[in-house]
Amino acid sequence: MYWLATRNAVVSFPKLRSLSSVFLRSPLRNYSPFRPSTLLLTRRFGQAYCFKDRRSLRGITKSSKKVKGSNDNILSDKDLSHIMWWQERLQMCRKPSTLHLVNRLKYSNLLGLDVNLKNGSLKEGTLNWEMLQFKSKFPREVLLCRVGDFYEAIGIDACILVEYAGLNPFGGLRPESIPKAGCPVVNLRQTLDDLTRNGYSVCIVEEVQGPTQARSRKSRFISGHAHPGSPYVFGLVGIDHDLDFPEPMPVIGVSRSAKGYCIISILETMKTYSLEDGLTEDALVTKLRTSRYHHLFLHTSLRQNTSATIAGTSRWGEYGEGGLLWGECIARHFEWFEGDPVIELLLKVKELYGLENEVTFRNVTVSYENRPRPLHLGTATQIGAIPTEGIPCLLKVLLPSNCSGLPILYVRDLLLNPPAYEIASTIQAICKLMSKVTCSIPEFTCVAPAKLVKLLELREANHIEFCRIKNVLDEILHMYGNSELNEILELLMDPTWVATGLKIDFETLVEECRLASVRIGEMISLDGESDQKICSYDNIPSEFFEDMESTWKGRVKRIHIEPEIAEVEMAAEALSLAATEDFLPIISRIKATTAPLGGPKGEILYAREHEAVWFKGKKFRPTVWASTPGEEQIKQLKPAVDSKGRKVGEEWFSTLKVEEALERYHEAGAKAKAKVLELLRGLSSELQTKINILVFASMLLVIGKALFAHVSEGRRRKWVFPALKDIELDGANCLKMNGLSPYWFDAAEGSAVHNTVDMQSLFLLTGPNGGGKSSLLRSICAASLLGICGLMVPAESASIPYFDAIMLHMKSYDSPADGKSSFQVEMSEIRSIVTATTSRSLVLIDEICRGTETAKGTCIAGSIIETLDNIGCLGIVSTHLHGIFSLPLKIKNAAYKAMGTEYLDGQTVPTWKLVDGICRESLAFETAKREGVPETIIQRAEDLYMSVYVKDNSSKRIDANGRFHSAPKTDGSDEAHPNLSKTRVGSVHHEIESKMKMEVSRKEIERAINVICQKKLTELSKQETSELAGVNCVMIAAREQPPPSIIGASCVYVMLRPDKKLYIGQTDDLDGRIRAHRGKEGMQSASFLYFVVPGKSIACQIETLLINQLYSQGFLLANIADGKHRNFGTSSRPVETLTVP
Repeated sequence: MYWLATRNAVVSFPKLRSLSSVFLRSPLRNYSPFRPSTLLLTRRFGQAYCFKDRRSLRGITKSSKKVKGSNDNILSDKDLSHIMWWQERLQMCRKPSTLHLVNRLKYSNLLGLDVNLKNGSLKEGTLNWEMLQFKSKFPREVLLCRVGDFYEAIGIDACILVEYAGLNPFGGLRPESIPKAGCPVVNLRQTLDDLTRNGYSVCIVEEVQGPTQARSRKSRFISGHAHPGSPYVFGLVGIDHDLDFPEPMPVIGVSRSAKGYCIISILETMKTYSLEDGLTEDALVTKLRTSRYHHLFLHTSLRQNTSATIAGTSRWGEYGEGGLLWGECIARHFEWFEGDPVIELLLKVKELYGLENEVTFRNVTVSYENRPRPLHLGTATQIGAIPTEGIPCLLKVLLPSNCSGLPILYVRDLLLNPPAYEIASTIQAICKLMSKVTCSIPEFTCVAPAKLVKLLELREANHIEFCRIKNVLDEILHMYGNSELNEILELLMDPTWVATGLKIDFETLVEECRLASVRIGEMISLDGESDQKICSYDNIPSEFFEDMESTWKGRVKRIHIEPEIAEVEMAAEALSLAATEDFLPIISRIKATTAPLGGPKGEILYAREHEAVWFKGKKFRPTVWASTPGEEQIKQLKPAVDSKGRKVGEEWFSTLKVEEALERYHEAGAKAKAKVLELLRGLSSELQTKINILVFASMLLVIGKALFAHVSEGRRRKWVFPALKDIELDGANCLKMNGLSPYWFDAAEGSAVHNTVDMQSLFLLTGPNGGGKSSLLRSICAASLLGICGLMVPAESASIPYFDAIMLHMKSYDSPADGKSSFQVEMSEIRSIVTATTSRSLVLIDEICRGTETAKGTCIAGSIIETLDNIGCLGIVSTHLHGIFSLPLKIKNAAYKAMGTEYLDGQTVPTWKLVDGICRESLAFETAKREGVPETIIQRAEDLYMSVYVKDNSSKRIDANGRFHSAPKTDGSDEAHPNLSKTRVGSVHHEIESKMKMEVSRKEIERAINVICQKKLTELSKQETSELAGVNCVMIAAREQPPPSIIGASCVYVMLRPDKKLYIGQTDDLDGRIRAHRGKEGMQSASFLYFVVPGKSIACQIETLLINQLYSQGFLLANIADGKHRNFGTSSRPVETLTVP
């Protein structure tokens, strides 16, 4: 499946079930799509649909002429369904100001305007009428219309802005005017974020910029849309900063088929869809709960619920199967749909987003045959694959804390949807190769595929984005050209295919990446290139040229805009000359005039608000004109005016020559900027033909970064690669783990209790509270899941069968919203587990049937154990229901296991070790006492226990050898473990910068290091000289990082700083030290040379030796003083200077 397409989106806007069937029909199907356009960007958008031209409206206004000015117009069924939809949204508003505005709405038109109120006219030609035409194109989107320096909304849309964007109504709360609200142009992004965060889509209407005739209205066009997970990108091509791009949010459809539940995920941004069929109810709910989706549609096939019919009710999901799904959906907005699920859902997506019927969506579904079933909701939450309060988060221990974003999302999706055996084996092979890499590795630039697609499709990618795309392509080529990384790159092809649904040949990928990288390099000015300097003249403020030219210079290479740059430079020179001739004589006259305080003043200044260079002065006009120098220029001065012809101020002046020069300069600058934008948009069009290559390459680097990060963290935690066994090929179904530790425990920080698990059948596990049963089940579940995903596991060694399903059931809680007790919830989960279990499954159930009457609960538990044993699956069922051992169970292979204990200082304490046997004691009284329950209650409980159960009391456990042992000490929670801890690693920000050339020769430094260190290493080492005689220096360039293989190794490194100085250091954490160095100002592009030495002591000596010797040989060092801070090799004694040949 396409992992981005099945993971995230936010809210959906459905109709309630109470609407009549006429409202359940698709409201937009017969709408003709609307193409956003602009007169200035006709090549960008195509034909302009500006409502200023009445002829373009003839086909649009037929259905809307009813609402021109009448209060009694009759709405069509479609319009009525949209208004009902908005009424449901408005009923959720709570702010008093919003409610005041809602009371002034009249639902006789799509805007909700009352035409009898002030400014409420919908007469043809008015702004309200124009906005109504736009609203009719996207009736379920908030409409923001550009009016001067504001984006305005009226009617229903104004109420939504006030409620969710924190804006105040225009004109206050006067009851005689229509609801109106808006935001300044500069606050548009924040307003859009507020609306989309609350699940609303927004349609943005822009004005056509430029001069207009007097008393005429500016033309307007739909410039774009903002949806949850899909931001507004219009104009991004012309700015010099990046735009945060959230995860794409799909439209989700759920249906029922003969195989089971089916989920369809459609990404409008990517124009892709995926379908997963045969899901269990638990797996489906897991996907819904881990998704942030835009809209949710439920197919009518879900209403066919036989359980409800048997129970005597027609309510879907009230009893039996479907209840869990109904409980998940009822808390969200959804809509019903019918017909062919895929076809109908694609039609609805086109209607929702206003797409042409000819638009096609690519099927990125990857077959789920021979793949393990997706995790159940309970399994995912109980091991922290879905972050859950109080549960150790598995995701946090798989990757370093500084790894975030797309790599984490990939790993999460991998865990929730384990891959096929072939892909898991490939992932493990990749990770093993990564753990052995000795060369530096690329930074793995991560670009969201959805961002690539949208920016290139809309031709809004700016030079920053193109540089990032080139980084992606260059890193693919870097891996291809490196002998150690080439094999990893080739192996990454299959996991990337599964993640994207794109099948691309390896050599084709490399060649297309090379061609695209070259094309971008030919067009874009890359980091470090400076072939376009800002104009500069002594008599013109430098800020003026900086502001005017920085918006387009440095984007594309000079060769492509040479004529435009020449024209700008000539215009700048003409402006300087005009200022020299018209302003400087006046300034010279003022300087030559000696006067006390309050005398004449004047200077050439930059009026930033008006983008002009003018003369600013006062008291400079002579009282008597004597034809002295400067008087002629003073006579030519005239008051400076703004773009609307209004006088700027009493102290600002200009001349006709200066104004003409300014106009010429601005025109030249506008032409140059337009040319740059044209070239950038043209490059976007070229790269659209390679969009599949770019999506594939970006996803490959995301996976590569995730796996490299996992290997680094796994090696640090001393995890291992398990032997992954295919049950069908190998035959034996056996799970073996030696030295298994809880995944949330950091073995690198201390000792942990390790368990050995040799499971060839079902285990029936007993033990007291706090004995470690729950911790053991979580540990086995997490390790098995990691194994079948191809990842490292927290053990000393492991052999893991390729399970077709891993299911973990822990404690159950009641669900008042669904009217279900904790036992009902537990039975629902048990039903899902039992029905999905096969002989190739791993089933882990903790404290079964705890929520009901003991005798019947024991019998239900016994029957479940018999069923699982008969199926032949592997697993563990833990329990405190000791009556199970008295039942006549028909089990063949199940084994009895318990948690071990030992006597220390006269007390029984747990060992948290898995042993053979049965434990019948819970240590409940000791637990209650330790948790602070009053002594009187505990004493009375002991008396009652002795009086009723003393005859049956078996406080001892019989081990495999027939010996009796008291049950272990407890801390009140099966999850508790005094020696277990979580790791908290400080977040480190790591910036990505382009490579910079260093004037200091790398080979020269390497040669010096080899000569200096060879003799010293030979003296210090007791090993053979040949083993340490050579120093293997490894280069880490500006946008690279050290390989995982050096984690924990002692290293000596040399930092090649941009200021030509060297910094020598030693560390056992090279990756962290490099990130710390590059985190300092000006050091982002630093390169490093490093070599591994045997031990920290030797590293310290080599560091001191290198500092002293390199300095004595003339190298510039940034840390000379560090050579005097050691007890060995310091400069306090004579140092033999070694000559570098």
